[in-house]
Amino acid sequence: MNFDALIITAGAGMGVDSGLPDFRGTEGFWKAYPAIQKLGYTFEQMATPISFVDNPELAWAFYGHRLNLYRNTTPHEGFNLLLEYGNQLPEGYGVITSNVDGHFQKAGFNNDRILEIHGSINHFQCLINECHQGIYKAPTQAIEIDSLTFKADIKKLPRCPICNSPARPNIMMFNDWGWKEERTLKQSNKMNLWINSLKSNNKKVLIIEVGAGTAIPSIRLKTQELAIILNAKYYRVNPRETNVDASGIPIKLNALDGIKNILLNLS
Repeated sequence: MNFDALIITAGAGMGVDSGLPDFRGTEGFWKAYPAIQKLGYTFEQMATPISFVDNPELAWAFYGHRLNLYRNTTPHEGFNLLLEYGNQLPEGYGVITSNVDGHFQKAGFNNDRILEIHGSINHFQCLINECHQGIYKAPTQAIEIDSLTFKADIKKLPRCPICNSPARPNIMMFNDWGWKEERTLKQSNKMNLWINSLKSNNKKVLIIEVGAGTAIPSIRLKTQELAIILNAKYYRVNPRETNVDASGIPIKLNALDGIKNILLNLS
């Protein structure tokens, strides 16, 4: 079948083949961060805005390490394969991801066709809700972290450029009532306009979901919603959780192999 457009929906599993850690379950999180295991914190306890108030050195060690890691990691070949395929289609591509690493942009995808539903670690915001500083790009310098204590340097923690209060990543965390969502809303509006155009013009759309799990099913639900809206089939690439509904085609492989498998069959 000839397609008019490609929609990529991606979860954390998309980055594993690039060498990024798999936070699947508490054991997976602790394997990636043994220093946090010693303290007994779970991912849910670390990924909260209150951690930047109660223990900013540890919070920024965790998020600073991730920011440094994402910046120093090259997206795997699967990103390039999807980009090349999407660029060949008449209506191009769109990306909807729960990942905060910015790797689709790093791989060359057009920022105007990307929706990061949980925000981006490459952008910061002030921790003080009353501050008028908007979302801003993260400074280019690396976050300095003591590898033995797994604490960020308290004297060099990111601070708001307007009021000098502590800063935090512009990521939607657990129990997060202070997340500034303006950037993500702009992305969402652009994506919805494009999707509505595809629908109104009866375009044939291919949906490829990669690495989206069931623990936080936002991406899986979005994939299935889009399949209904656009009357489209979708591929679900996941090495473990490949259950699908009537519109889905399961691909029980990791991200890179799954992408190669799909695109080979389409050629």
